[in-house]
Amino acid sequence: HNQNGNRMEDPPASHTYTHTHHLTIMKITCFALLSILTSSQGFSLSMSAKSGSVLIVQNKGGGHGELGFQLAKNLSSNPTVKSITILQDDACDDAKEPFKSYESTFDSEKVTVVKASLGDEGMSLDDLKGKLDSDGFEYVFDNCSKGPVGAGKAVCDAAKEWGTKVFTYVSSAGMYQPDASTAFPMDESTPVKEGAGQNKFDQYAIELDLPLVSFRPQYIYGPNANKYDYIDWFLDRLVRDLPLPIPGDGTQMVSLTNSEDVASLLASVIDAPEAAVEQRFFNCGTDKLYSYNDVAKMCAKAAGIPEDKIMIEHFDPTMYGKTPFPFRPTNFYVSPDKAKDKLGWSGARHSLEEDLKWYYEGYVERGGPEKSMKNKLGMDKEVCFLSKTTSELLASVYDKYDPLEIDVSNVQDLIVGEGV
Repeated sequence: HNQNGNRMEDPPASHTYTHTHHLTIMKITCFALLSILTSSQGFSLSMSAKSGSVLIVQNKGGGHGELGFQLAKNLSSNPTVKSITILQDDACDDAKEPFKSYESTFDSEKVTVVKASLGDEGMSLDDLKGKLDSDGFEYVFDNCSKGPVGAGKAVCDAAKEWGTKVFTYVSSAGMYQPDASTAFPMDESTPVKEGAGQNKFDQYAIELDLPLVSFRPQYIYGPNANKYDYIDWFLDRLVRDLPLPIPGDGTQMVSLTNSEDVASLLASVIDAPEAAVEQRFFNCGTDKLYSYNDVAKMCAKAAGIPEDKIMIEHFDPTMYGKTPFPFRPTNFYVSPDKAKDKLGWSGARHSLEEDLKWYYEGYVERGGPEKSMKNKLGMDKEVCFLSKTTSELLASVYDKYDPLEIDVSNVQDLIVGEGV
């Protein structure tokens, strides 16, 4: 139509070609601008991730075993989150926590649990996507991968394809390599083990230009856990009136963090995505520190054992190989200050001293005082026999729980020949 509203005659073919050509150029220009903008934000051109959708990749259990569960609980009350999918390693034991509590805890309309063989190093991107009935996820939390292989690589590749807004990885502070010059608490600039699987995972995610946020937790405990080694070590000995062989003088500091506090820190990336991606690496833990001796005394108090009944046996760790003691023989703890500063995390709400009350009740319910200690006290005996405690006392105490057994089934009579 012309400016008067009257229909014009069809333009000549050459004019039509020029008009179409101009439209094509405009489309290409717009596409190029979109590419530049999305690339600068670290997003994929697919941009298919559903708003408010969360994927939690969860391992079969262990030290981080309950984090996916606690994270899903936390995010369920976040108004930004519309749906949560837990991609659960099918090697988990559904009869144990936290897996047995999935159904009773979560609203099935908001939280979906999908099983997959995440330990299969042959898992491909297509295999992973085939397990998930989704166009993508805006937020991905990986609490499973130990390196960029199999499911670990596939999760990264999928997040790239989906255009995930924040890709959060649960790494480990265990890959820090402090030396004699390291100041404690360790910060995020502390050197790491280059060959550690977690570091390789970080580097692969960075190569893909994912919006990576990598957290480094240590020494986790909490409700719905399936690993109790850290605190149980103290209680197993205290309730049996056994010595506690603690390396050094026991003044080394440790941070034990409740899994609910860890989950609250992981979840904070949703409310501060830009700051999280910009900083990238965060220590993850409480800043409430205790000495090894303090932990022993707090455990005794929770179990109703008078302090004068505690038998702490300090020893020189350089005289022995690896012992069952659950922590390192030296200081090894981190600072969460950067998470507080950059993410606005308010810090840990829980304290070990208060939590030990319900923890000890759970220990009793799990049969802790009655469980067998057979073949678990060998190194204790070796350490404590050389300590100030009398061997006479130790022999009788250890024989009660882990007696020395000698197989005499093949013993034969000694035959002495003539003239001997």
